[in-house]
Amino acid sequence: MGGRPIMALALVGMPIGRLSTATIGRVLEGGASICREAGIPIAGGHTIDSVEAIYGLVALGLIHPSRVKRNADAQPGDLLVLGKPLGVGVMSAALKKGQLGEAGYAQMIANTTQLNTPGPDLAALPGVHAITDVTGFGLAGHSLEMARGAACSVELDWQKVPVLDGVRQLAAQGFVTGASGRNWAGYGAEVELPPGFAAEDQALLSDPQTSGGLLVSCAPSELDAVLGIFARHGFAHAAVVGRISDRSAQPRLRVR
Repeated sequence: MGGRPIMALALVGMPIGRLSTATIGRVLEGGASICREAGIPIAGGHTIDSVEAIYGLVALGLIHPSRVKRNADAQPGDLLVLGKPLGVGVMSAALKKGQLGEAGYAQMIANTTQLNTPGPDLAALPGVHAITDVTGFGLAGHSLEMARGAACSVELDWQKVPVLDGVRQLAAQGFVTGASGRNWAGYGAEVELPPGFAAEDQALLSDPQTSGGLLVSCAPSELDAVLGIFARHGFAHAAVVGRISDRSAQPRLRVR
């Protein structure tokens, strides 16, 4: 939404009798390291003994009220820019079944640990009308959220959507998450697919992402500035993936 983080609080639940203090310490250090990368301290938090390991961060930040970017304010004619490639869910499914190689694992970790730092700079652009992130509902789900909020339809150019290397092959082999199917069951009726759309592409369309990329709706005149911000922050795969089309009483996602 464009906020700049100022600190984080850690929420920690660990099975004290099952995990060593050394292992728990590594989990905490992992969170601290990413906060250092974001330039913020972990200012406190809460810890409990838990049946299974739980770790999360509550981030607090600041933003000027006039720069808050919601997922509901896209405008007809806007272009959609996606900051990260898709496929984290597919890779995690392959990892759980021991079918993800070292190169794939390194690619997955690099993608999920890349902080979405462009947000505040994007929010400062007047031609950026809406921002969301692609996470658990997949690209299709979060595009539909943007469409519903703006009462518009979204057109997605599937051939331009970046995906992680090797992901289509993994999806074709059946390495998809259960959440991908549940996502499609929840919103698939609102998505128009082209004839012959491959099953693995449909799985990627609804693939849940951990720490997925930002999805930005911007005026065409602001596109160069948006892509320039992504490039400065190291997002080499950022790409125009679609557009906001006509106003609609029944917003839909149309995949081309």
